[in-house]
Amino acid sequence: MQRRVFAPTLDFDRIRRELDLTADFPPEATAEAQSAADRFGDGRVDRTAIEFVTIDPPGSKDLDQALHVVADGDGFLVHYAIADVAALVQPGGAIDTESHERGQTMYFPDGSVPLHPRPLSEGIGSLLPDQVRPAVLWTVRVDGSGDVIAVDVERATIRSRERFDYTDVMTAYDAGTLHPSIAALPAFGRTRRDWSLQRGAVQLDLPDQEIVPHEGGRAWTLQMAPRTPADDWNAQVSLLVGMCAGDIQRKAGIGLLRTVPPASDQAITELRAAAQHLGVTWADGASPGEFLAALPADAPTTLALMTVGSRLMRGSGYLSLEPGTDYRDADVVHAGVGGVYAHATAPLRRLGDRYVTEVCLAVTSGRDVPDWVATALGSLRKTMASSDQRASTAERRSVDLTEAVVLADQIGARFDAVVMRDPNGERPAEVFVSAPAIVGPCADAPAAGAACTVEVTVADTESAAIGFRAVASAAQSLR
Repeated sequence: MQRRVFAPTLDFDRIRRELDLTADFPPEATAEAQSAADRFGDGRVDRTAIEFVTIDPPGSKDLDQALHVVADGDGFLVHYAIADVAALVQPGGAIDTESHERGQTMYFPDGSVPLHPRPLSEGIGSLLPDQVRPAVLWTVRVDGSGDVIAVDVERATIRSRERFDYTDVMTAYDAGTLHPSIAALPAFGRTRRDWSLQRGAVQLDLPDQEIVPHEGGRAWTLQMAPRTPADDWNAQVSLLVGMCAGDIQRKAGIGLLRTVPPASDQAITELRAAAQHLGVTWADGASPGEFLAALPADAPTTLALMTVGSRLMRGSGYLSLEPGTDYRDADVVHAGVGGVYAHATAPLRRLGDRYVTEVCLAVTSGRDVPDWVATALGSLRKTMASSDQRASTAERRSVDLTEAVVLADQIGARFDAVVMRDPNGERPAEVFVSAPAIVGPCADAPAAGAACTVEVTVADTESAAIGFRAVASAAQSLR
């Protein structure tokens, strides 16, 4: 039943207008970006001898991070260079003012609405290969069990040697030819993943819909966003530094944390009940995160259980730490990563990371946190929460619009699907169609985890609404 279907050219400007988003900057902000210079050039250490590389999606130009991961005894030595945006943005200046209005870069299938003017985010601030760049360098030693045993943060100059995407890394890994700077990355990634799972972390592997151009951008379709082990290995480096940044701020009592409360007993009970209903064994003593991580990726039941598991991670937010305030562990924890955490590794794309970085630099060097940082922390919580919501809306509306246009001429067409979610009285069942990659409501669906055939019943391009009806199911749920 699977077929590839495409949408004609889509008007994503419609969504940008609805959200009042523009890629254009005030002339004074653009002028600042074009003349930006390193404000901290005199105090940097030269780390250009470290052979950094970058790993990013194809086509990315705003490169926030460069890494160098090597074996260190039975553990690892991690160098992680982060674009030093604070060195290029004058507090109170035009770029600073505009970035506080935006909060973060917003991504659309046909381009981004950047946080900073492109001459900065894709030019002088980006850690492009063969360019000497100002950076904040994190040096972290990790032992063989995954524990952090030493952390250092400093302003440095660095030079990336190579730019890879995730497919490049996997191709080299399979051939045994990984670049020396990331030869230890797979072992590091697996070690830290195991470490985090042992501490209750939860990794949700739900389908990630990707809107991709077809025929040179004259049409669009949806597909599953490719995710490789290299994505996870690389993410573990960012998570490591984010947890180090969280710990530094937590101990100092000042900063901006990303928080997710511990899973509720009800959410865990619902996941256990779903596993029992689908006939999936939950190993004795396994945490919810360990249970989800052990599920086979290609089983339809895994999709349903990951959907139920998403309820474990409700209540995400930000916390501005106020000096002198006593916080409970439950107030500061990010249950998804199994510890205290802060966004710190993408300052070209997220406003809060610039401030978290400055707090960590000050605290680790024994200096007072700069006034321009301390005075902004209280309002950053609301700024980042608001921009997160807008970014989520932009992504959701882009997908909804594409789904509706892709299916507009497919009313009555049938597709193979898997039921992700049972109806709950407030919303209908939800199904996943893999080609094109579409998630939508479905009437008359069998139980979650079942494979079925669905028929398109609704595809309204004005309201961006879609709907299916189950017309046949597999003989039984696939288990």
